[in-house]
Amino acid sequence: MTVETSGRRPLPLLTTAQRGSLKPDIADPVEYRKSGLSLNHVVGCPLDCGYCIRHIERYSNFEMKTPRALMSDEEAVEALVQHRYFRAHVTPVQLFNKATDPMLQAVKPHTFNTLRLLDDRGLTNHVLVITRWRVDPEDCEVLNRLSNIKLTVLVTHSGIDHPGIEPVDSRIAASSLTTLHAHAENYRTVLYWRPIVPGLNDTDRHLARAKELSAHAHATVFTGLFFRDEIAAYYAANNLPQPYTATARRKIMPEETETHILDLFRRPADSHQPWGPLFRKTSCAVSYAHGLADYNGHYGIRELCDICPKQQIQRCAKGWKKPELEQATATARALGATGPVDVTDRAIMVEGLDEPPRYFLQHTTGYQVHAREHPHHHRRHGRADIGWNGETGTTS
Repeated sequence: MTVETSGRRPLPLLTTAQRGSLKPDIADPVEYRKSGLSLNHVVGCPLDCGYCIRHIERYSNFEMKTPRALMSDEEAVEALVQHRYFRAHVTPVQLFNKATDPMLQAVKPHTFNTLRLLDDRGLTNHVLVITRWRVDPEDCEVLNRLSNIKLTVLVTHSGIDHPGIEPVDSRIAASSLTTLHAHAENYRTVLYWRPIVPGLNDTDRHLARAKELSAHAHATVFTGLFFRDEIAAYYAANNLPQPYTATARRKIMPEETETHILDLFRRPADSHQPWGPLFRKTSCAVSYAHGLADYNGHYGIRELCDICPKQQIQRCAKGWKKPELEQATATARALGATGPVDVTDRAIMVEGLDEPPRYFLQHTTGYQVHAREHPHHHRRHGRADIGWNGETGTTS
């Protein structure tokens, strides 16, 4: 059995036995991740990025290099829109962002067909497509035919030169970014500058290149490295340079690195865009690119907004509303929260909720939702402690 796609040979479906051998979090095509409900019905990637999330134990899919389909695009879209956390016109969606690259030659027809299927339903949800692979003008023509979904193509560019960590030449992503930006009509393009790692791609040369590329995007978001135990083990097994002596559940972005970036991007203080369209969070960049308030409600974390363009702060202030405690409590309880629920001027504070229900609550309220057991420290913006308050975590 094969998946029906137009114009190119479709990917074969995994057999029942093959699908049964996958980890449950890979075999399930729909997963709630931070920037949206993630649809991944094609799995397998040959790009071999050393820091790939597929290393971690709950996925354990890094060795699957050839893309294969779990189901048809039609079945996948139906699974998405019928998911208990999906809300038409509200829930942000991510496509093929954990198990493959959506612009690989074999995967691209499924990317385009899935986008078309979502668009044909009249949905106006944000849809994020993240790639580091080749995009040509013909691809842009296809994307420009989409008229309902709010599509953003985020181009991952690291500039890392070490082939064991970043086997994909960053010039491919740079070319794709400029092509996408030059042809954008009904979609937006974001420079997804990641992962930024001390000692690998944080020199003045690397940062200057990223600033140059930012001129070819509607917005730029910068972020650090997910350095989990499994990724550290992969680095060690392959004799790759260990960037930190400790691992963390959150992305690592040292304060010194962030300061270096902001110093480079800073414009005159009286500018309406003192750092240009540069953002710390993906949803902030995506929302800005579409001229909308941030759907993740980051406006409540005011120190996060200190680099945002002034007009974007105004948009987010207008779209941000503190939820009523009674309603927030009732919804959190229905999702399984235990312990007290508080609504501060920054976030809804909950206990006993895993990430998916927290993200659902966040996206339906447009207000930050934080787990009390995983506090967000001032100015760290939900990132790891490494590199802040003297805890460098760097290798010698």
